[in-house]
Amino acid sequence: MTKFRFGALAVASALLAACVTQPMPLQGEYLAVTPRDAAAQQVTGSVVRWGGRIVQTLPRDNNTCFEVLATPLDSSARPHYNSDTDDGRFIACRSGFYDPAVFEPNREVTFTGHIDGYDTRKIGGFDYKFPRMAADVVYLWPIRERVDVLTYPAPWPWWGYW
Repeated sequence: MTKFRFGALAVASALLAACVTQPMPLQGEYLAVTPRDAAAQQVTGSVVRWGGRIVQTLPRDNNTCFEVLATPLDSSARPHYNSDTDDGRFIACRSGFYDPAVFEPNREVTFTGHIDGYDTRKIGGFDYKFPRMAADVVYLWPIRERVDVLTYPAPWPWWGYW
């Protein structure tokens, strides 16, 4: 009977592990705060997972910073596509060079890291307070392909399409 319980426990554990849909680098426990809320609450040092669409990529001497328009993340930690929800903007910086031709505007990206400060920058003529993240992970999502699906009435091709 003990072997059966151990076997059932092992199978149940394997099935639960298979249900995890987030990529391994994005898994973990993070503070549930949006970039807009972080700018208002001053939560420096908090570990967060944020994502959205890239506005611009700025390579520097020893790091690359990304300005991102934040959107809510789905269960796989991917930014919601075509989301009208405005969670604010944030800056994420990571050491190394990230090519702006690859990390181009409107690409979906998810970051994990901690909030290490705030920057005030201009958007148009408006002063905007950006939470700045020291990113541990930069996860660029594959481009979503749009496919138009054509459907025909049930008996097609027998309706005189020959």
